Amino acid sequence: MNLFDQVSADIKSAMLAKDKVRLEALRGIKKEFIEAKTAKGASGDLSDDAAMKILAKMAKQRRETAEIYAQQNRPELAETELAEAAVIEGYLPSPLTEEELTAELKKIIAEVGATSAKEMGRVMGVASKALAGKADGKAISAKVKELLA
Repeated sequence: MNLFDQVSADIKSAMLAKDKVRLEALRGIKKEFIEAKTAKGASGDLSDDAAMKILAKMAKQRRETAEIYAQQNRPELAETELAEAAVIEGYLPSPLTEEELTAELKKIIAEVGATSAKEMGRVMGVASKALAGKADGKAISAKVKELLA
């Protein structure tokens, strides 16, 4: 079962359970998936890799929105956004720990043959593709800078 079918099945179970927050998050996911499937130039299929990128983007948006609501002293709205982000993150692979990220980046740096900070762009290109959905871009960038310094 691919992610699109999984989300559709989970929508039904959330409706039966009358779980409003989960249902709202799942409907948002399905909307994004359908838009990606029917976008101009799309093949009509949605690969799990493309779906993971969409989910990561949605989770990041929800966390950022919650942060803004918290700054504006709107905790009830921030709480809803964080709850939706948790539902979305449930479909993503678990993020890498600090140690795992360092180990993966050391392998990539060795593969690329980078020795100085000037070669950070080459490392980031490979790392961004290899670690997509497993680690945040900012975390990858900071760790690469640290390792190449």
